[in-house]
Amino acid sequence: MATMADLLPTVEAEVAAARSFVTLLELEQEMLTKGEVEHLQELVDQKNGLAVKLAALAEQRHQALVAEGLTADRAGLSAWFAAHPKADRAHAAWTLLLSIASQARELNRMNGELIQLRMQYNARALEALLGTHRAFGLYGPDGQNTLSSGPRISDSA
Repeated sequence: MATMADLLPTVEAEVAAARSFVTLLELEQEMLTKGEVEHLQELVDQKNGLAVKLAALAEQRHQALVAEGLTADRAGLSAWFAAHPKADRAHAAWTLLLSIASQARELNRMNGELIQLRMQYNARALEALLGTHRAFGLYGPDGQNTLSSGPRISDSA
C-alpha cells in the first residue's frame, strides 16, 4: 500500500511519463500533418503503454491519499498540501504535472481534429475515385455533369 512518503517519487514519475506522452503526441501531430502515417500504429502502441503506466501511477497516488483518510482526487491532494505546507517539491511536481496534462489534452484534441480532416480527405478521394459522390461537379459515365438537378435537354429528339 502506498503512503504519502511515496507521493513525491510517484508524482515525479507521473511527470516523467506525462512528458514522454506529450512527446509522442507531438510526434503524432507531426506525422499527421505531413501525412506520414505508416508508423502511426507503433506510436499508438507506445501511447497506450504510457497511458497504462500513467493510470498505475495515478492509482498509487490515490491509494496514498485514501490511506491518509483523504479523497482520491484533486481535492484530497489539495487538502494534503494544505496540511503539509513545507512539501514544496511535491507541490511543484504536482503543479507541473497539471500543466503537462493540460498540454497533453490540447495536443490530443488537435490530433483528433487532424485525424478527422485526414479521414474526410481520404473519404473524398475514395468517393472521387469510385464515382460515388455527386457533390463534386464531376462528369458521370454518360458524360453529363453529375450536379445537374434540372431536366436535361436531349439532343436525340
